[in-house]
Amino acid sequence: MDIVSALRTFLRVAETGSFSAAAVDLDLTQPAVSRQVSALEAHLNTRLLHRTTSALALTAEGEQTIPMARRVIEAVEALGEATCGEGAKASGKVRLSLPAPLGLYMSDRVTRLLHNHPGLCVELIFREEPSDLVGEGIDLEVRLGSVADNSLMCRRIGWTTAFLVAAPCYLEGRPVLETPDDIGVHDCICYSRAGDGRSWSFSNGADEVAVRIVPRMIANNSVAVHRAALAGGGVAVLSHILACPDIQAGRLVNLMADFPPSRLPINVVYPSRRNLPLRVRTVLDFLIDAVREDPLMASGSAC
Repeated sequence: MDIVSALRTFLRVAETGSFSAAAVDLDLTQPAVSRQVSALEAHLNTRLLHRTTSALALTAEGEQTIPMARRVIEAVEALGEATCGEGAKASGKVRLSLPAPLGLYMSDRVTRLLHNHPGLCVELIFREEPSDLVGEGIDLEVRLGSVADNSLMCRRIGWTTAFLVAAPCYLEGRPVLETPDDIGVHDCICYSRAGDGRSWSFSNGADEVAVRIVPRMIANNSVAVHRAALAGGGVAVLSHILACPDIQAGRLVNLMADFPPSRLPINVVYPSRRNLPLRVRTVLDFLIDAVREDPLMASGSAC
């Protein structure tokens, strides 16, 4: 039995609460997952999980095994990286959760990374709200704004740049929109990031103004907001990743250029560990470099 593989499998079962979910994450069959956990229990001579036809629960011994199993896996990964030498290729699967605009941006670039690391697999998870990283087996997650969870490692990698936009067909015959006070008479399409779809913040560099709005449409995905704005549904705050091509092509108009939406820090978070596996560190470094390649996520100049 490969004790490290068995420990990894047990951890995934414990984190997901399901043999079938762990099998999907690990790209194994459910019987293979069950066999590995049973072999680990036999090796340790203790029951780690209570199994019934309808539920799965950790035993007291299973609870005690989890932190020790994580330390063993981290030590083995660190040993492997220390002995593989400079220029080693990353391998394995990395699950990266990030907002839709940045996910689209990364999907255009991640093939470079995969070409350089043939054994690496990257799963992009488009998600607008924070995840349970450990419970869902997510290695890295991009979060916008402040991060309050002190149990996570957090690294700031850039800043958002957004624009208040609308389609020319919507603006025809509508009141001119020059300051945040003018927004109240317009139809608003809102991206409900982290459950907040009724407030927009703007900054001219000296003053910051929060505007409460009554949205005509709310979506928890910014791509849906983008499509509605293009269709003439109203004004919207959009990431530059989505908005800039349409502004340049005339499909959207950049409104209130002197009082743009406030910028938010772009943070990447991951579970606190002393040693990140090479596969995770490789994707993290690539993500940081990709964000910094875009001047609007670094300097905030206009598109």
